[in-house]
Amino acid sequence: MKKIFLSENEMPKSWYNIAADLKNPPLPPLHPGTRQPLGPEDLAPLFPMALIEQEMSQEREITIPQPVQEGLKLWRPSPLIRATGLEKALQTPAKIYFKYEGVSPAGSHKPNTALAQAYYNKQEGVKRLSTETGAGQWGSSLALAGQMFGLEVKVYMVKVSYIQKPYRRSMMQSWGAEIVASPSKDTEYGRKVLAEDPENNGSLGIAISEAVEDAVKREDTKYALGSVLNHVLLHQTVIGLEAKKQMAIAGDTPDIIIGCVGGGSNFAGLAFPYLRDKINGADIDFRAIEPAACPTLTRGKFTYDFGDTAQMTPLVSMYTLGHTFMPPGIHAGGLRYHGMAPMLSHVVREGLVDAYSYHQVEVFDSAVLFAKTEGIIPAPESAHAIKGAVDAAIEAREAGEEKVILFNLSGHGHFDMSAYDAYFAGKLQEYSPTDEDLIKDIASTEGLPTV
Repeated sequence: MKKIFLSENEMPKSWYNIAADLKNPPLPPLHPGTRQPLGPEDLAPLFPMALIEQEMSQEREITIPQPVQEGLKLWRPSPLIRATGLEKALQTPAKIYFKYEGVSPAGSHKPNTALAQAYYNKQEGVKRLSTETGAGQWGSSLALAGQMFGLEVKVYMVKVSYIQKPYRRSMMQSWGAEIVASPSKDTEYGRKVLAEDPENNGSLGIAISEAVEDAVKREDTKYALGSVLNHVLLHQTVIGLEAKKQMAIAGDTPDIIIGCVGGGSNFAGLAFPYLRDKINGADIDFRAIEPAACPTLTRGKFTYDFGDTAQMTPLVSMYTLGHTFMPPGIHAGGLRYHGMAPMLSHVVREGLVDAYSYHQVEVFDSAVLFAKTEGIIPAPESAHAIKGAVDAAIEAREAGEEKVILFNLSGHGHFDMSAYDAYFAGKLQEYSPTDEDLIKDIASTEGLPTV
């Protein structure tokens, strides 16, 4: 069986909240001013109350509202595909499956939470949303969701990606969103950054600061985030909940589960429903794959830090490279973030998930192999998961073990062909921050609460 589909009636009716099953709870987020644990009222300027409640919830299952379920049916349930061509090319005894999220209108997993966030904001009477985007998958997804629920959307797009990915901009505009390159002249913080460095390429930390400033200064606007926060990871669990049903149809149980990580949402979406099984004794190997150029989990520090560069967001406990870290302009723009989702950071620290990092040339080697064997050209972000799966399959071959590997293909690369052009021309550069650089940026967390 190559592809396994579910009917619309089999789509999850509830999201899964891993907080209910953790043996040790994660540390609470702190107010950036008082350094005390956040209360719902502290988040009210940024988010509607329904999302704040989800952010702090300990309930195992949270019902997906009917309008959100109907919107998700545009592309869900997404297919589970057996990578038989890749298996053959690698001559591995392992079975490789992937959950394919590139079937959404925006071409990635991001609309899974964009629809939910737009719905809850609409229910609270919000007229406009501000947000950031790295590679553009999140910005385009929120633009789509805003159009579906009648909300204006303003997107601050990291400048290097704004230049590299013009068709992502066109996609957002097609769904009615306004897009500016970040750092921009539209906010006080953007103007400050540009005054200090007119050629600044931007970062997700800077773009978040601009989007947060935009939201808090307007009565009609709330802020929407595409990764990192608990409610975002919660909404993505439709991926893993569907995968569990599909793997049961295939008659297989995964031994190894893999996803790329930047903020953590697509990995958590696939992994968290299975992580509950590991907490309860199942023998499953979880691998989170990040770029060597932005090695948050593999070389970062677990501590309290700001999610943005301007220090406007709450302080959260996470693996971080320091909020001043300026990622290099690698083509996996969606993975260029200094921090990691607090919930994902917590399960890594607890020893439930292992982290790996790869350089972008070897990642593109795996991406092209996958395109040749499976026909799908993956996004540079998703290609990190493919590289992880290739390595796991080779390990199985060398050990003579019939492992079952499951990874999340979080999106297609149709808007990333300039990256493939650079790869084929031999122009992709390898980046890896020096220990000295990391020490300097991680030092930006000094003076903040420790864990």
